[in-house]
Amino acid sequence: MDIRELAVAGAYAFTPVIHRDERGEFLEQYRFEALAEAVGTVPEWRQTNVSRSARGVLRGIHYSIAVPGQAKYVTVVTGRAVDYVVDLRPGSPTYGRWDSVELETGACRAVFVPSGVGHAFLALEDETAMTYLCSEVYDPEAEKGVSPFDPEIGLAFPIPREELVVSPRDAGAPSLAEALAAGHVRRYDGSAL
Repeated sequence: MDIRELAVAGAYAFTPVIHRDERGEFLEQYRFEALAEAVGTVPEWRQTNVSRSARGVLRGIHYSIAVPGQAKYVTVVTGRAVDYVVDLRPGSPTYGRWDSVELETGACRAVFVPSGVGHAFLALEDETAMTYLCSEVYDPEAEKGVSPFDPEIGLAFPIPREELVVSPRDAGAPSLAEALAAGHVRRYDGSAL
């Protein structure tokens, strides 16, 4: 498995070796040892989420302020998407930076999103289905969001903004500066602001 560190501290992209023959293909989508090699410790996965989206659907930037936080291992089951990780953790060496990885059925790539890091994705095809392994169960009180259109973050989208489909929650999400002022982020060390 190829492991690539992203521009956000603690975030990684995993690209498996795909074995193809006349019968089809086989790959290891997730391997404990590969994740442990990259991040040092492996979360105990407690929940799996699936989302299906039409082309142009933008979800996020979402994150959890719960302790210990919610790490994710994200991949595409069908379709194609741009997956974004955004460092929202004051004190992090990569605070305020973001990176993106194209996830698509053919490459079977996955992204590890560490606790406290914001996550978003943009579906590039209809019927794009994403799966997320989550280290903690969903906690609506701890779930937060930052605007994907915050100019201070500056996410780049391969689809024109007027074609993007965004939920009312995401469209009304605060900027990163507003989230900081409200105390809705965790420091890089996991402590509250």
